[in-house]
Amino acid sequence: MPTLPKTIFVLALALSFTGLFSPPIALTLGILFGLTFPHPYINESRGIARTLLQSSVVALGFGMNLHEVLKAGRSGFIYTALGISFALLAGLALGKLLRVRGNSSFLITAGTAICGGSAIAAIGPILQADEEEMAVSLGTIFILNSIALLIFPLIGNALHLSQSQFGLWAALAIHDTSSVVGAATKYGPQALVIGTTVKLARALWIVPLALATAAIKRGRSRNAATGGTSNLRVPLPWFIAFFVLAAVVNTYLPALAHLSNWLFTLGRLGLTATLFLIGSGISRATLKEVGWRPLLLGVVLWLGVGLTSVYFIRTGFISF
Repeated sequence: MPTLPKTIFVLALALSFTGLFSPPIALTLGILFGLTFPHPYINESRGIARTLLQSSVVALGFGMNLHEVLKAGRSGFIYTALGISFALLAGLALGKLLRVRGNSSFLITAGTAICGGSAIAAIGPILQADEEEMAVSLGTIFILNSIALLIFPLIGNALHLSQSQFGLWAALAIHDTSSVVGAATKYGPQALVIGTTVKLARALWIVPLALATAAIKRGRSRNAATGGTSNLRVPLPWFIAFFVLAAVVNTYLPALAHLSNWLFTLGRLGLTATLFLIGSGISRATLKEVGWRPLLLGVVLWLGVGLTSVYFIRTGFISF
């Protein structure tokens, strides 16, 4: 096997762990590598990516303060539940309408409904999604994240949204927490506080969604096995329990604050490296097979969530 692909792969993976690359850049570099070179460690990469992905999700729990999250969650529980339900139902309907194959439809829908890449990272292993489905879903979310980071402050100013309104809109309509923070920072300090708090509260909905997804998946697999067509065993989402435990440790053990910060940072770096691994598993053939439908689903669903949420915020139906 040629030495050049091995060298490039190992070097890029190592750099992904350093924080030099942002998550979208790491995913893009991985996809470019997969489209350019034959993967030198394809089987090993898949196993490592799966384990690293789940471990990174757990480590990200050390960045959550349950007091702040639950406070925001109580104040907006109803509209958060309604918003997530709307996004899930609309996304699944659009996925069927656009004939998006495999798990990509549900992954993109979950990422739009809750918290972008983190939701996809949590739900993907439960669905046993393959590298192509994960890469396409994450790629779609990160593209829209980048766009939102640029245009949301401009739209907010054009609509004369207050800082409170903008922070709430950013938390409801932008996928990832990092992009919510970036957009809200540009808009003002109050927008930043509200946007971050509401988004973190929204992230907790990963837990019930992951558990419900696992239960439904196991039920379907059991029925299929009873019918003699499948013996698939769906793994329990153990890492979700550890994710909650990590948030509890970060909240109630302040003496371990330094360790929690270190683990949270390690989780972000691990997730960045995972994105490179996932992207590197994409080849020209698989990308062509996936097609344009998942991206169109992500765009249409995002526009629907963004427009409806800003409408209800401006009319005062949703407030913080």
